Amino acid sequence: MPLIRPSVDTDLDAITRIYGHHVLHGTGTFETTPPAAQDMAARRADVLSKGLPWLVIEEDGQVAGFAYGNWFKPRPAYRFSVEDSIYMAPEAAGKGWGRALLAELMAAFERAGARKVMAVIGDSANAGSIGVHKALGFEHVGTVQSCGWKFDRWLDIVLMQKSLGPGDTTPPTDIESHQ
Repeated sequence: MPLIRPSVDTDLDAITRIYGHHVLHGTGTFETTPPAAQDMAARRADVLSKGLPWLVIEEDGQVAGFAYGNWFKPRPAYRFSVEDSIYMAPEAAGKGWGRALLAELMAAFERAGARKVMAVIGDSANAGSIGVHKALGFEHVGTVQSCGWKFDRWLDIVLMQKSLGPGDTTPPTDIESHQ
């Protein structure tokens, strides 16, 4: 059974490799040049500095995927809304591990005080990502057509959302957090 845990510095090579694969071969990210390990380290440090999770899933000591979130937008009114990101190694696809990793990420977001999670999914044909989000209760809220150009074709983004905890049924308990 795989282990889901907070990422550590020594995971960065695997994280960089997994993400680089998706940059070069996938449409889930619209980046076109894989970032270096130092860039991924800076991204991870930024997320962690905000009190947000960056998780990995590993089996037999090998990182098989990672997931993290960042504030949806930097303006204070968005301070209870996050955007998730999840990437699995190609060899880990189809094992249900992405669903387990995303479920744990949602729990970590809720512990961090988030009330809404957005998924901005690259490529409307990205059945894996759309499916895992739908399986965890995300609802489709829109598609932005032909907003990305990668692999010599136009790509859509799919917008999905999920409420956490009480969602928008009550005011937040700490309205000054994350400003």
